[in-house]
Amino acid sequence: MKKKSGSEDSEKVELEHLEELDMELERLLTEQRNPATMDIDRKDIVEILRVINSEDRKVPSAVEKEIPNIAKAVELVVSSIKAGGRLLYVGAGTSGRLGVIDAAECPPTFNTPAYLVQATIAGGRRALWRSIEGAEDDSESGRKAMADREVCPKDVVVGLSASGRTPFVVGALLEAKRRNAKTVAVSSAPESKISEITDVVITPIVGPEVISGSTRMKAGTAEKLVLNMISTASMISIGKVYSNLMIDLRPTNEKLISRARRIIRMIEGVNGRTANEAFERSGRDLKTALVMIEAKVDRRIAARALKESSGIIWKAIEIARNYRRT
Repeated sequence: MKKKSGSEDSEKVELEHLEELDMELERLLTEQRNPATMDIDRKDIVEILRVINSEDRKVPSAVEKEIPNIAKAVELVVSSIKAGGRLLYVGAGTSGRLGVIDAAECPPTFNTPAYLVQATIAGGRRALWRSIEGAEDDSESGRKAMADREVCPKDVVVGLSASGRTPFVVGALLEAKRRNAKTVAVSSAPESKISEITDVVITPIVGPEVISGSTRMKAGTAEKLVLNMISTASMISIGKVYSNLMIDLRPTNEKLISRARRIIRMIEGVNGRTANEAFERSGRDLKTALVMIEAKVDRRIAARALKESSGIIWKAIEIARNYRRT
């Protein structure tokens, strides 16, 4: 009998590994074929768009079912930020890019410091513009990314993976847990690998994609909605919003100074001159100006009330009014 060579043994092991991977992927809901789009290649453009739109309408309902779990994630993030921690997104491909987008939009929207909301994508900066082959399969790189970010117990790490099995994300979450950070899984696959290792699991089940396996579509849309909810609800909860207005802004240029005065006019119903006077008396601090006007107090009391309310304006107004009465 001819003895197998080392190369033949290696090929056999590789083939067995590939067969196991094929079976694993075949079981994933995100990789299934969509019965509603089997003939999409035979449709005209308008029909194609109607099919895509019909499938997209399933996404908000899937996200709605996950609101209790999204709320748990927000509670973790709010507690983390108040304790001096950070929110970190980690993902690969489309999921990673969505995390980068959400993190990048927090400073201009909510005036957060750059360190507060961060994102890590498999393959690094280059992966934002093009696919980096094999980056998502490197679990050790995921671990190293969390070590490089010096993840600590105060932080919350949100793993983003449509399939719920991306090795880079799994590695990152395991390292985050080892460092005692809180962890959240966001995927579109029930009973996923990342759901087994996280504190909170968010799983909007959007069903098979219009184009089989193209998770940049419904699964990506679901992830974007979930990230919008996590970051926005967290920022509202820590006082970055008053009513439905972005009020935690720094007047560093003429446009932002004008926006601050317009917000005062909009909320308080005063003319431009009164708004400008209040803004200047507050030391050009919009939050302080709003408390001063609403509670009819001076700058010192308004600032004190804001500190006691942790920057939440409606609470600060109530505190300042009580100071005025005593």
